[in-house]
Amino acid sequence: MRVESPHNPRLREVARLIASSRDRRKSGRCVLEGVHLIDVYRRRIGAPETVVVLDEVLARSDVAELVAYVPPSRMLVVSRTLFAELATLPADVAMLAVVPTPMPANTSPGRFCLLLEDVQDPGNVGTMIRTAAAAGADQVVLSPHCAFAWSPRSLRAGQGAHFLTAVNEGVDLREWVAAFRHAGGRTFATVVTDAAPLYMADLRGRVAMVIGSEGSGVTRALLDVVDERITIPMAAGSESLNAAAAAAVVLFEAVRQRS
Repeated sequence: MRVESPHNPRLREVARLIASSRDRRKSGRCVLEGVHLIDVYRRRIGAPETVVVLDEVLARSDVAELVAYVPPSRMLVVSRTLFAELATLPADVAMLAVVPTPMPANTSPGRFCLLLEDVQDPGNVGTMIRTAAAAGADQVVLSPHCAFAWSPRSLRAGQGAHFLTAVNEGVDLREWVAAFRHAGGRTFATVVTDAAPLYMADLRGRVAMVIGSEGSGVTRALLDVVDERITIPMAAGSESLNAAAAAAVVLFEAVRQRS
């Protein structure tokens, strides 16, 4: 369907979802930007609800291949001017899609998990989901005060990883840790000082790794219930790592041990 007016109801709905985190949460939908993200969604889940595509790229091979899987009734073809009014990235991203926010079918603790407590930056959240998926984690579990995992910025940072691992939001992490321990799991929290070095910890078996907020780290309340505290050894004078970098170091040390 060719759309010429910015007042088209379906196009306005897409614009509203892009602009408002509240509306995305309320409607249970998220917005994917770019061919790669949409294609990962299509391969893992199915055709999006609505796709907005830039008219001048329809003949491009990667776009044409993806469009072939989308029912015509779900397609909105727009000019560069209209596309630029919608996207938070340049028009070169070529496509946008509205999809239902995936809900994990199983929220019970897995065998290899990443827990995020109050991580505020959407880019960090998306990057850590991407790292967790690459490490083979079963779940990424977010506390209620984390940034929204399904925001456009988080999705861009995740590069499709949101659809490759289970993402559970708004979870009471103290209760989750208790349930994980009951199921035979051990939880490790990363701290800066006064803890065993990461490389001395046994990260095999059923484990969960905890990363705290960018400024304050893991809260005292959560530290009181985890099984072990670990620290990443660093050169003298270095205070800490970025939260996403710390998650990568910890997760892939676990991968090394587990393999």
